[in-house]
Amino acid sequence: MTEPVISDQAAFNLNVAAGYIVAYRLFDVAYAIDLAKAEETWARTVRTGSSRGRLTTTPPKAIAFGEPPVSLALGTVVLSLSDGAASDGAAEAVATARLYDFGVVSIALRLPVAHLSWPDFAQRVNAVDRAAGPSPAAALWTDLLDRVRQGAGAALIRPVPSTLEEDYLIGVVSAFSGPAAAETLPNRLDLVPVLSGESRALSEGARRDLLRHQYSYYTDDLVVLTWDRAFVYEPRGDTDVIDVLEVANAQLLEMRYYDEWLDAELPRMYDLVEATRRRWALPGARRFADLARRLYTVVAEVTELTEKVDNALQVTEDVYLARIYAAALELFRVPAVSAAVDRKLSIIRDTYTALYDEAHSSRSEVLEIAILVLILVEIVLAVIR
Repeated sequence: MTEPVISDQAAFNLNVAAGYIVAYRLFDVAYAIDLAKAEETWARTVRTGSSRGRLTTTPPKAIAFGEPPVSLALGTVVLSLSDGAASDGAAEAVATARLYDFGVVSIALRLPVAHLSWPDFAQRVNAVDRAAGPSPAAALWTDLLDRVRQGAGAALIRPVPSTLEEDYLIGVVSAFSGPAAAETLPNRLDLVPVLSGESRALSEGARRDLLRHQYSYYTDDLVVLTWDRAFVYEPRGDTDVIDVLEVANAQLLEMRYYDEWLDAELPRMYDLVEATRRRWALPGARRFADLARRLYTVVAEVTELTEKVDNALQVTEDVYLARIYAAALELFRVPAVSAAVDRKLSIIRDTYTALYDEAHSSRSEVLEIAILVLILVEIVLAVIR
């Protein structure tokens, strides 16, 4: 089937009347976050707004946060844009943060847009990406994260350096200049520059891959997902889809953290086991048992946190959001990373079991030696007598 050609006139006639662009940066900052303490500390030290996150239109019985995150207001920041659509090359974005109980902080910059042609909207999306991207905006994100740490630092349980990050960019249209049916939008507008950041024409195969994940519930809404960007057309102001994508990114980040942490922990575990086996054999049972307990603690802690991550969003009845959530998790490869974490935990569990078996075997050997010594002593004493 030949893909319809998008005419310049069709794209020109359908302008973006209102919308916004959201740039996310997520950080793993701690083993866990005490959300109640974070709210209390933030209100006492920073004295700006905070609230518990919830989905705006979906009934709680259909889909809800497992433990609602804490939302914090961080004020406004100025982004230096170079898209030619901003009159002075700068634009003001509203900064907010969300704290998740499994140790992730998500910071969002929301930039409103209005009265832009579709090409100008695509340019604005890419300009925001350049302004808030990894290299030029490192100081911006670090400053915002420092504000969160200072305002809610006491709530961070076992804080860690923020070595892992995730970013995501969403272009949202709330209203077009004319009627826009969801099924015709991909034909009337060139979504590729918004979803890929590319200004050059892509091949037909690349375009199909980029536009493969499209979802609509009503005739006038549309969600298109990619690995690091999304386009959302939502005329009712519903932010549930955006919240779901944020949660999926937070889950990816936390699973990546534990995957890399276990990658580093397994060689250390092997070294400890080998060192324990090389030592003098008599107190070996205690050393094996101590090491087994340490490994059991690792398994218990990681399992507890990964269960929190898995249950960050509970989907029951909302089929549409459930489809988007499942597609985002699959697209972000969260199940694959989670499976890798489970495999590494299984290795540690097997090692833990083997160590307890060795500890039991070592105790049995010591008891057998003690019995033999006692028998030998009895024989010697009998001969002497």
